[in-house]
Amino acid sequence: MGICIVKDGISKNELLRIAEDQFGNYLKAVIDVDRMVCAFGGDLHSDEEAFLIEDGSRQEYLWGINLYLDKQRDEWIEFDSLINVRPSLGNRSRSVESGEIREKISMIINDLVSD
Repeated sequence: MGICIVKDGISKNELLRIAEDQFGNYLKAVIDVDRMVCAFGGDLHSDEEAFLIEDGSRQEYLWGINLYLDKQRDEWIEFDSLINVRPSLGNRSRSVESGEIREKISMIINDLVSD
């Protein structure tokens, strides 16, 4: 299917179809916390990151997550990606360390993905 950018919403069923072609029960995603859009469907977070940058996003606003579609919404986001290692922005690990950014990512995902 390839990478898609979600700006206005996507159903969980559509994400399940994308996941079936890749990793089964989860998807890699990159969230632009400034533009409030997501990219899904890449084999690597860096692929989705590049796709969003080509679409006008700025790297400092992009964060990688894994979305486990078989879990409850309050447990389905894993804030882990190599693209999150950004010492210059104060993020020194693969995890999104800022609680504020985690909350914004959760809000964006939950707003864009419908049941």
